[in-house]
Amino acid sequence: MVIEPGDLALFYMAALALNLTPGNDMMYVLGQSLKAGARAGLAGALGVGAGGLVHLALVALGVAVVLAEHPMAFDLLRYGGAAYLLWLAVKTLRQRPDFAPAAAAGGSLFKAFRDGLVVNVLNPKVILFMFAFLPPFVKPANGAPLLQLIGLGLIFTLNGTVVNGLVALAAGRIGDRLARDQSLARWFQRASAGVFGLLALRLVMERK
Repeated sequence: MVIEPGDLALFYMAALALNLTPGNDMMYVLGQSLKAGARAGLAGALGVGAGGLVHLALVALGVAVVLAEHPMAFDLLRYGGAAYLLWLAVKTLRQRPDFAPAAAAGGSLFKAFRDGLVVNVLNPKVILFMFAFLPPFVKPANGAPLLQLIGLGLIFTLNGTVVNGLVALAAGRIGDRLARDQSLARWFQRASAGVFGLLALRLVMERK
């Protein structure tokens, strides 16, 4: 399998443009970073990336076709993702605002990773997007179409993880200031919960 450099460059530019477009995943990472700092945001970005790998595996198995042809399965997954995001919003509002470095250690990092994974996996738009976006860049003449699909998907997912990681680092700088101002921390906690709530609403309202 050999992908022509020109084809790879074209794919990378298209993928980068899409990765830089704010979406549910980026907004989730932003919310995590504002809530618990850059380390939690980075853990969330890695969780989102892991969810992307799950979607890529499902695309390779052809599951995206089932979701595209069965609206009920698509809706169940979508509503499940919205419910999980609403739970995150409520949980964020109820907890005591604490943006100190210790707040993003140990179990909190695992929770941020886990939540990023779940939020991504429960968003059926991601798998349908991969199913629509990746195949046009696969050329049978390059050999091993399935390996091409997987390779391109890995590039897209890795690139998205890097972009989300940079968002986490940038938002984390704000978190450092919040650790010294509890009133401001409380305001951003509400803003973070609002982000999760808006993402839930977006999942419910959007269509295939």
